[in-house]
Amino acid sequence: MRRAAEVVPASVVVLAAVTDQPIDVATHEQAVAARWAGATAIFAGVVRDHDGGRAVDRLTYEAHPDADQVVARIAGQVADLFPGTVIAVSHRVGALEVTDVALVAAVASAHRGQAFAACAELVERVKASLPVWKHQVLADGSDEWVGAL
Repeated sequence: MRRAAEVVPASVVVLAAVTDQPIDVATHEQAVAARWAGATAIFAGVVRDHDGGRAVDRLTYEAHPDADQVVARIAGQVADLFPGTVIAVSHRVGALEVTDVALVAAVASAHRGQAFAACAELVERVKASLPVWKHQVLADGSDEWVGAL
């Protein structure tokens, strides 16, 4: 006996968070999984060992107290722009080392084009609007703030 296909939702945000805990990419992928979704696009922003031609040793992200509400609002806006998507997004704060995951965005959709487009839009909006600031410590011992007003 065949089961009926799930109905594709208008859109849904299943996870939107700012956290001081390590972010697991697989958890985000599982969070957006749906039987009707034929595509899942995932972005993992990882701390790299360089910035602007200079070696980076480590960094710390600090967030405004309202950052959780802002990331939820951003995710909701993207969900509204791309009906039929399931969205999960998290940004990490606190001390991170090179290769640590700082941002994960996962979007499931019935089709790959929409999943890719929604994931890209989500990442761009988070990077542009989330009140999170990066304090980089460079390999030469100097430091700088990135994104601070």
